[in-house]
Amino acid sequence: MAMNPKLRDWAGKRVWLVGASSGIGAELARQLAQRGCRLALSARSRERLAALSLPEALLLPCDVNDKAALRAARAQLLACWGGFDLVIYLAGDYVPMGVEDFNSETAERLFAVNFTAATKLTECVLPDLKAGGGIALVASVAGYRGLPKAIAYGPGKAALIHFAECLYLDLAPRGVGVWLINPGFVATRLTAKNDFSMPALLTVEAAAAATLQGLASGAFEIHYPRRFTWVLKLLSLLPYRGYFPLIRRFTGG
Repeated sequence: MAMNPKLRDWAGKRVWLVGASSGIGAELARQLAQRGCRLALSARSRERLAALSLPEALLLPCDVNDKAALRAARAQLLACWGGFDLVIYLAGDYVPMGVEDFNSETAERLFAVNFTAATKLTECVLPDLKAGGGIALVASVAGYRGLPKAIAYGPGKAALIHFAECLYLDLAPRGVGVWLINPGFVATRLTAKNDFSMPALLTVEAAAAATLQGLASGAFEIHYPRRFTWVLKLLSLLPYRGYFPLIRRFTGG
């Protein structure tokens, strides 16, 4: 039995992508446009959104950390469309960091975009979520459990995973979908900061395709690539005594 609505026929669907100017968000916009979606695209830069060359898309530039800007974007969307079927939160930031270079201001900035801004968007759109559609939140497998060099990044993604689980429990009885998207390593400008080997690295094209496959399946969690994410899932089941030494060996941390 599917946990969520199965989103397969995209023709005419009204989808708001928040964090669409680069990475998985930009590629997802392209693939959804090819499937006949009506798209609304948000990011801080109108120029970067326009550079996607999707002339039919509604451009709603805003800062996800600014609740007033999110509300204004929503109001413009509703004025144009009257509603929407799905909103996907893809905004995020990443800085690889360990204790030797830990900086609390950087950690706070990452937590704000990786978690707090997602809660602001959710509050903004909750009145608009209808049965058969819903909201998808892009977190990360880095939120499963603690990882080396993720001291500033992982906590926000862990919080977003927990938030999505709580949302699902409240919204699923109403027929409103909540999707949790947990990618592994995807080749973007953010992961280009890494100075370590990234197992099972995906292209943004493959990641966007896997996201659409997951939305079509009706699953709650969409995670990819499976050959990598299942290993982390199994490791996360271990008690700390087993998890810590194995994750160090697995990551070289």
